[in-house]
Amino acid sequence: MKQPEIIFLGPDENTAGAFPAYAALHAKARGYSWWKSFTTGKSPQLGGIPHDTYGMTSRGVRTFAEEMYKKLELDEASLTKFQTGGPDGDLGSNEILLSKETYRCLVDGSGSLYDPEGLNREELIRLAKKRATLCEYDVSKLSARGFFVNVKDKDRKLPDGTLVQNGEQFRNSFHFSNYCVADSFIPCGGRPASINLDNVHKLVLGVEVTGQAMIDGKVGNLADSPGKLRFRYIVEGANLFITHDARIALENVGVILIKDSSANKGGVTCSSLEVLSGLSLLDAEHKDNMCVFPGTPAPEFYTRYVDDVIGILYRNAAREFECVWNERKANTHQGLITHISDSLSSKIVEIRQFINTSDLHEDQTLYRYVLRRYIPSTLQEKVPLNLILERVPTPYLRAIFAIWIASDFVYTTGIAQANEFQFFTYMGQLSKKAHGDSSSKL
Repeated sequence: MKQPEIIFLGPDENTAGAFPAYAALHAKARGYSWWKSFTTGKSPQLGGIPHDTYGMTSRGVRTFAEEMYKKLELDEASLTKFQTGGPDGDLGSNEILLSKETYRCLVDGSGSLYDPEGLNREELIRLAKKRATLCEYDVSKLSARGFFVNVKDKDRKLPDGTLVQNGEQFRNSFHFSNYCVADSFIPCGGRPASINLDNVHKLVLGVEVTGQAMIDGKVGNLADSPGKLRFRYIVEGANLFITHDARIALENVGVILIKDSSANKGGVTCSSLEVLSGLSLLDAEHKDNMCVFPGTPAPEFYTRYVDDVIGILYRNAAREFECVWNERKANTHQGLITHISDSLSSKIVEIRQFINTSDLHEDQTLYRYVLRRYIPSTLQEKVPLNLILERVPTPYLRAIFAIWIASDFVYTTGIAQANEFQFFTYMGQLSKKAHGDSSSKL
């Protein structure tokens, strides 16, 4: 190869065991310059920022849910909620800890939990902090009509007289049962394609419809028809629980659905900034500032850096939500958020690719201005920008430059207005800010 190859591996957290740590240390032993950033998902002992511990993915999901409630002038605490993925998992536990809706029902690997009067929040928080499954829920805290059905149960009689022959089958289809009706649904786990075009009609109540009729717009908007929608709002924490065509079907009948690709970017944001810290800090600096060893408190730098990451995550999620919501109001893609999210991602990629092949980075004042806005302040205090420019591979920095401009441009102008003329205008304004900022620092 004509130049060093930069390789990063980012397995979904908690899916690769000790591999991320082993791979990073193996890369170090092989003399790989950027071994600290070779993998994400490492333990804090190697400078990792666990999405699980800090609720990185869940914070993005919650931002979308809370911003949506604000737009609709809804009181989060007065809403009811259903969730797949229980208190033993990353998304499920953090959703419980961060949210304020009243849980009516929850399902996880151990079974199905339901209470029409609302599940006990203190008990759910206890399980979430312990990372225990729902089978440990104290059933004495259920109302007379509440129940927990274990996946191992056979021929279990419920308080209303219903006979559950198989607890596992009951759990697998619980989201279509008569018990599962709530204002909001937050998928935080479950099998891919659990809701698809063949069964999505079961989320419409009291009306004989098909998934295809929903997609074709033959059912109409049921948002203002009381009791017709099993869930009025869906924010996808887990990927792929709902298929693409089922999302369109649901939106066509009035469900407000936030697609996973927009809602759950928090983990990716965290991983990218974990990589940046590893590229920017020398080995000794990284050990002293980004490594948290057992039995010792986290370095001040680490704590502040994590806070920076969380702040960036919240800002990015809020900006993307605002862009998506504005496009919905403008009836872009017939107001379907699923299509809007896809279009937004495609537009950002398109602009990023253009910037990557341009000479915009040759304006060093602009280049540095953008990098200063992307790089967390805590890192810039420890490693001045001039040193970052020396230490971090140039292709990586140019990628940062391109994605920051592309994202900021689309979030600022919106999808429909993100054309060549608007980009020219935007870049003129950005360049003016950059050169004015540079002058003020002379």
